[in-house]
Amino acid sequence: MSKQAFYKRLKTQQKQEIDQQKLISLVKGYRKKVGSKTGGIKLYSELKQDFINANIKIGRNKFYRFLKLNSLLVPKAKNYITTTNSNHMFKKYKNLVKDHVPTRPEQLWVSDITYIKTENGHNYLALVTDAYSKQIMGYKLDSHMRTSLCKDALAMAIKNRKYPNQKLIHHSDRGFQYCNPKYSQFAEQNGITMSMTEQYDPYENAVAERINRTLKHEYGLKQTIKNTELAQKMTQQAVYIYNNLRTHFSLDLRKPAEVHLNPNINYKSYRKNNVILNPLTI
Repeated sequence: MSKQAFYKRLKTQQKQEIDQQKLISLVKGYRKKVGSKTGGIKLYSELKQDFINANIKIGRNKFYRFLKLNSLLVPKAKNYITTTNSNHMFKKYKNLVKDHVPTRPEQLWVSDITYIKTENGHNYLALVTDAYSKQIMGYKLDSHMRTSLCKDALAMAIKNRKYPNQKLIHHSDRGFQYCNPKYSQFAEQNGITMSMTEQYDPYENAVAERINRTLKHEYGLKQTIKNTELAQKMTQQAVYIYNNLRTHFSLDLRKPAEVHLNPNINYKSYRKNNVILNPLTI
């Protein structure tokens, strides 16, 4: 090997090492800002311009290999414990959205409860999410799982509505909080039609459950948090990032808040492709 070729190869290797450190910094920086569980496709889409600005030439497949070699792939996580108690005497509503999909924002809201661990015991997070835009419209975290927890989340969602004159369905599981007249009557008084799951089907409330999982696994809410006050602050930050900064495959890699105000996408369901779904007519 000539002296010139040796130094040329050495310079190339040095640039590769520098580029690798830049890539690691960009990936970790983005995940710190948006979510620790952001996957490769979203990372590549969001950081592509940063790669160009840093004079780093890397394709998508090579970028995936880089993530794998540097242990930056997102590990699979285990499932959760249930928070639903449907063994009660309250009225249970029919499923109005089975095999149907929303065609606009504020046509269908989905609600669910998930648990948050603290050093003082479990806290509970109630969420109300727009099924079309995936925007979290309302939430409430507290140390109890009473009906007021869910009602406060719904009240926030109603306050945050952008299309208050449109007809709206509220879909949830058959937990006692949602069947309680204090909750259902509050919803109906605000012009909202109630709908509930009718049997165990992982797709019946899939949007709500998926968002619960995302908030817990990507924004630190799965860990044991010191107390309720800190958990509330972390939840507020997580919801802001989720709504305004995090891209979604189901939204063509756009953000929920953006899609909620500019609804021009085709809804993508979590169901298998061979299931025929019809648009909601409400």
